[in-house]
Amino acid sequence: MKNKSYAVIGLGQFGMTVALTLAEANCDVLAIDDKDDNVQDIAEKVSYAVKADVRDPGILESLGVQNVDVAVIAVAENMEASITATMQVKELGVPFVMAKAMNSLHGRILEKIGADKVIYPEHSMGIRVARNLLSSGFVDMFELSSDFSMAEFKIPREWIGKTLRELKVREKYNINLIGLKHGDKMNMNVAPDEVFPADCTVVAAGANSDLNKVSEN
Repeated sequence: MKNKSYAVIGLGQFGMTVALTLAEANCDVLAIDDKDDNVQDIAEKVSYAVKADVRDPGILESLGVQNVDVAVIAVAENMEASITATMQVKELGVPFVMAKAMNSLHGRILEKIGADKVIYPEHSMGIRVARNLLSSGFVDMFELSSDFSMAEFKIPREWIGKTLRELKVREKYNINLIGLKHGDKMNMNVAPDEVFPADCTVVAAGANSDLNKVSEN
């Protein structure tokens, strides 16, 4: 299956992290920012990096943004640029547009002009920190909705030395295995007969109640 292609508009800390993470997963990434330094910092790590002011009419079309599967609008600090970029990519027919908002008013505006998903990174990070403190079994946790999350946790004792086929993770635990993590390396293609080692962490998605049960084992 071909990896999706992404445009990341705005290379502050958030946008830079998104672009680099996607690139590390071998996705095609078009990174756009109006600052030379940011573009130069990422140029050799993504498919294409370009300096551009997204407030210029037609600039995103000239860069081929209409050809990507997902656009991430990460220029929230500049509301004019954020709104203009979101409008442009929607008009260009990008299938999925995720936009970063600074506050609820900004978020409502982005939703009104067509953003498919509006995110509030600072709010989400606060939730993650609190949940990690409350749930000692989790290494990390990312909220997908109020009831569902994606979590990284230490491999349960009874999983060590067993295979995915033997564990029947979805049937027995009602969670979806995303991958196994060894240090900084992530294996998202776990074979049915691959043995789960003791020194890995598990990345899975599911209802918070089910994730809590598994991580506590």
